[in-house]
Amino acid sequence: MGKEIAITRFTAEDFLRARERLAAETKLLGEELAAGKFSAGDYVAGFELEAWIIDRNYYPAPINEPLFERVASALVVPELSRFNIEVNGASQHLSGRALSVLHAELEATWKRCLEAANELEAWPIVIGILPTIAEKDLCLANMSPRNRFFALNQQVLKQRHGEPLHIHIEGHERLELDHRDVMLEAATTSFQLHLQVPADRVPRYYNASVIAAAPLVAASANSPFLFGRALWEKTRIPLFEQAIEIGGYGGLEGSEVRRVTLGTGYLKDSAFEPFVENLNTYPVLLPTQLEEPARHYPHLRLHNGTIWRWVRPLVGFGEDGTRHIRIEQRVIPSGPTLVDQMANAALYYGLARHLADLPQAPERALPFKQARENFYAAATHGLEAELVWLDGHRIPATTLLLEELVPRAHEGLLRFGLERADAERYLGILAARVRTGQTGAAWQRAHAERHGRDFLKLTADYLHHQRRGEPVHEKV
Repeated sequence: MGKEIAITRFTAEDFLRARERLAAETKLLGEELAAGKFSAGDYVAGFELEAWIIDRNYYPAPINEPLFERVASALVVPELSRFNIEVNGASQHLSGRALSVLHAELEATWKRCLEAANELEAWPIVIGILPTIAEKDLCLANMSPRNRFFALNQQVLKQRHGEPLHIHIEGHERLELDHRDVMLEAATTSFQLHLQVPADRVPRYYNASVIAAAPLVAASANSPFLFGRALWEKTRIPLFEQAIEIGGYGGLEGSEVRRVTLGTGYLKDSAFEPFVENLNTYPVLLPTQLEEPARHYPHLRLHNGTIWRWVRPLVGFGEDGTRHIRIEQRVIPSGPTLVDQMANAALYYGLARHLADLPQAPERALPFKQARENFYAAATHGLEAELVWLDGHRIPATTLLLEELVPRAHEGLLRFGLERADAERYLGILAARVRTGQTGAAWQRAHAERHGRDFLKLTADYLHHQRRGEPVHEKV
């Protein structure tokens, strides 16, 4: 969805032509994957970090355009709202000190964002859901001025026949409301990790990433509040799913197909499978005509960007033009600090490698339905969730992480060729967080218990700790 489009209003002919181009590009993708024309080489990591801009009163500041002018970096780009930004990192081969290099690059770009925001009397902040966000802030006046965002809003509402988006979240408390545009999506920010893998290994790593989603969510939860209500540990999950709630070709009635989803099942044999599902199941939302040749898959990639799987396969190109498939792990929230985010990255990359390398594919032991139940249990309860793991037994998430998954992730990182010091540093931070039980969500809840629902103070104290750079488990 990062590609800008030229127009925002479409005709029936536009949809027909876009569908034809999508079908042709999907067919070509299948042929070229089968012919071995996609990268079979190294493992490569990257990230996208979504962040907020807040004013000196700790409320969202819709000033991303002047911030972009001051940062002047292609690595810092618009998000849906004017008070969000996206910070990107250059790809790194997963070997040696790759995690430290990614961390250093993120810190350098983040410093430029801090300096630019300071000139605007504002701050950038990484947090899953900003505690001070109000529903009135999530309006079209605060949408970033990009054609693709306005067109997306129009097409989502068209698919819903003008019906408002309905939010219903049951957690510690209950939230129910109707909203008449897609801007609720802007209330959720994430740290999206990319993992490029050899094309023939995509099914193993994709399925491993789906299975790993639950423990990743449990260990990283950072969005317990929305509009003053205490909801899930990771409220970002149900909010995002309901903020763009449209079905497949069958519409909403009687359909389990959603545009935001963990998926409909594991991959069986090929990276091609989800792209076939994209073609056959999801109507085109943005039928713009792109001039790039079919071998660049422009319509396929744009369409894939409007299907927000929590684990999403992406088609990309290296600097030398080599085609590749990478997996985008989308379940991890922004924050609480940059070093916490790199600890989450270490857990994901290491755990994905461990699960993908198991002699027996783990998806044979854990049905997709159970992986999905684990995912929502972790989003609801965080580290207090109980998860069913590969042996079929139910186990507390904390025990599973400390006794099995963190050690196995450490082995996975070393198998990639990463330096032991990096693995120990970042997974040590992750393990300490799990051991203390102090995720970002837990810290926010504890703050509210001590100080009441003073979300201005919560945001101020959170930002203070974030700017000090200390991991969340060390916050008091």
